[in-house]
Amino acid sequence: MEMLGNRRLAITQQQAWEALNDPETLKKCIPGCDKFELTGENTYSVGLAVKIGPVSAKFSGKVMLSDIVAPDGYKLSFEGQGGVAGFAKGSSSVTLRPLADAAPAAAPADAPVAEGAESAPAAAPVGCELDYTVQAQVGGKIAQLGQRLIDGAAKSTADDFFKRFEAEMQSRYGPPPAAAPENAEAQAEKTGAVAGFMKKIGLGKKSDKDAEPGTGGDSSSGG
Repeated sequence: MEMLGNRRLAITQQQAWEALNDPETLKKCIPGCDKFELTGENTYSVGLAVKIGPVSAKFSGKVMLSDIVAPDGYKLSFEGQGGVAGFAKGSSSVTLRPLADAAPAAAPADAPVAEGAESAPAAAPVGCELDYTVQAQVGGKIAQLGQRLIDGAAKSTADDFFKRFEAEMQSRYGPPPAAAPENAEAQAEKTGAVAGFMKKIGLGKKSDKDAEPGTGGDSSSGG
């Protein structure tokens, strides 16, 4: 089985790196996991319940990290035994990088600037991207279920993990900071629309430009 994916996370690269190296966070986010303990240098003992189609089993095994380059990523290998259900072993790689658009974009030189407006740069969005690959082999009853069922279960497990991971990160660090400016901008647009409507129906203040023609504007006359 081979699987690869890409996820955009609303946390910094450093925050993602720390979470992906925290056994308690991984235990909480991996579906069915009830054990993720450090037992040696970059080696963890893992226990989790797995259900693929009609087969349910409790796997116990270990995960070993290698090629660790903080905070950019690492490789890991894993192996587990599930009794009569079979076994699983394989490897994976995880890579983190800051979002490409994390730096504030420079405004074009000829871009118009509203009178009285401040030229403060827009707040840079906080976030990073996570790429992962997985290669795995399974044996026993699980292997007899068919590749399509195994691949579907693996994808579902990955999706569930990232849903839990993102929820945990939001609970820990709060919503993305980029949400606040968006809300403020939407509020400003709403206020402008209301003011325009009130002016249209005659409740707003009229400027000199809005004065009715012939009410004292041009006093020149022919003759």
